[in-house]
Amino acid sequence: MRVNTLYILLLFIWACKPLPKKSQNIVVIPRETIEEDVKIDSIYLITQIGDTLSQLDEEVDIPLERLLPDTVTIAAVGDIMGGTNFPDRSYLPSGNGGYLWDAVGTTLQGADITFGNLEGTILNEGGEQKACNNPKVCYLFRSPEYVAQHFVTNGFDLMSVANSHANDFGVTGRKNTQRVLDSLGIAHAGSIDQPYTLVKIGQLKIGFCAFAPNRGTVSIHQYSTIKATIQHLDSISDIVIASFHAGAEGSKHQHVTRKREYYYGEDRGNVYELAHFMIDQGADVILGHGPHIVRAIEVYKNRMIAYSLGNFLTYGRFNLRGLAGEAPILEIKTDANGKFISGKIHAFRQSYSNGPRNDLNLSSIKTIQRLSLEDFPQNPVTIDDEGKIFYLDQ
Repeated sequence: MRVNTLYILLLFIWACKPLPKKSQNIVVIPRETIEEDVKIDSIYLITQIGDTLSQLDEEVDIPLERLLPDTVTIAAVGDIMGGTNFPDRSYLPSGNGGYLWDAVGTTLQGADITFGNLEGTILNEGGEQKACNNPKVCYLFRSPEYVAQHFVTNGFDLMSVANSHANDFGVTGRKNTQRVLDSLGIAHAGSIDQPYTLVKIGQLKIGFCAFAPNRGTVSIHQYSTIKATIQHLDSISDIVIASFHAGAEGSKHQHVTRKREYYYGEDRGNVYELAHFMIDQGADVILGHGPHIVRAIEVYKNRMIAYSLGNFLTYGRFNLRGLAGEAPILEIKTDANGKFISGKIHAFRQSYSNGPRNDLNLSSIKTIQRLSLEDFPQNPVTIDDEGKIFYLDQ
């Protein structure tokens, strides 16, 4: 009995081809089937008598190791809020807001995996409004459902829903946000309703989890939960991406202090300790947001940490002056096990009415370059003036 060589050759060629366009190949694994899905890791061939496929006689299982891509490209951005109908519709962009994405779509779509932090809820109306001491200066974000379609158009695959605005409109807002993202095929994590998720690109499995210090989210302070979540994802995934919403806000808080940070009395965690802890548990890529400005990057144990990606596309109710207007796209290249290879910072800057646009001054590159040198002078990472990131310890 001989294995049909042509069949094996065709299967081998199929398994080795590059990752296809992500609009056709990202698969979100439902939570209830994750454990079963991870067991199906082998490919089985059919053997036969003779040299042709016309006389199948007997089936024999022959396991073939999963063949994974040499590199995986991740595009990551910070806070996204494409307009809010609260307190009224004057805070929505004209039309459907698609023009806000004009300058960034191509870069976002070019990655294998694209990540963003959804700063707010997706809800047409209603919800349980979060209590505010002064409603006139209360910042609550409720984006109409049509806004979320731009996430698909621009290539987003993973969304963190763990942040300070995730519960702006209570359980109703939180649940509807998840329903809309599910309907669009966008994986999300960080809510107490869905702490983590798993997606597949071909045969590559990517685990994703997110954390924040806010109600309705998985807490950055529950280290035992963080440990259990990441270790579990590490056991069933090839790459684990972990996100956190942490650190004090604003231009006075650019640096990674390696100390616990507070903002208006809220414990925003020690982001240095948190990021390193996550990697120690098995995370491969750490994506931070929350300070509304960019912070340094670091490579620890061959894994990339972006301590804050700042604001990205935040329409209407955000301070976008100075550092707060920097809106980079961080491109990260890893191997199939999450080891950092190289990267690039794509420089964009927000305006109040036009969304992120190409930044000819390359300000976000300069800021991340400066902060990385100041906060991690011994780190073997170099960022050149064009934003290319080189890892010197490979």
